[in-house]
Amino acid sequence: MAQLNIVLVEPQIPQNTGNVARTCAATGARLHLVGPMGFKVDDAKLKRAGLDYWHLLDITYYDDLTDFFDKNSGNFYYFSTKAQSVYSDVEYPDNAYLVFGKETAGLPEKLLFDNPESCVRLPMIGEARSLNLSNTVAIGVYEVLRQWGYPELKNSGELTKYNWNDSKGLE
Repeated sequence: MAQLNIVLVEPQIPQNTGNVARTCAATGARLHLVGPMGFKVDDAKLKRAGLDYWHLLDITYYDDLTDFFDKNSGNFYYFSTKAQSVYSDVEYPDNAYLVFGKETAGLPEKLLFDNPESCVRLPMIGEARSLNLSNTVAIGVYEVLRQWGYPELKNSGELTKYNWNDSKGLE
């Protein structure tokens, strides 16, 4: 199975991290949390945002970026409003790492400067500072999975038997 990795560097808002964790759990992506974080992992807001998906989550914690890079190798794609390339123009290989910075400052500029060919952005109007972190992660995750043909994901739903007598008030 193709493996997608989501990396949050120094996340600050537990609800965003919880939402990202839920996206990872629902898609089979691995979540990497790089410290220091702006909350404790047992934060109730984090758990509430992830709801009951924690048992589906493959998650690894790192002290800092050095610790993360020492333990991982592959193709890294750095999501940043400062990037020149559009995220959907990239062909993402198996074992890709989508790397996202903290909500308040993004990724370290040195990392972006040293890897310009791997930096990508989501297009938006010039007056907008950025999109919400968890929304940006979801957009990136689903672009990669779309390119890969949604491997091992359920691609169709099923309606329950509809009872016309229960439809009163729906119009």
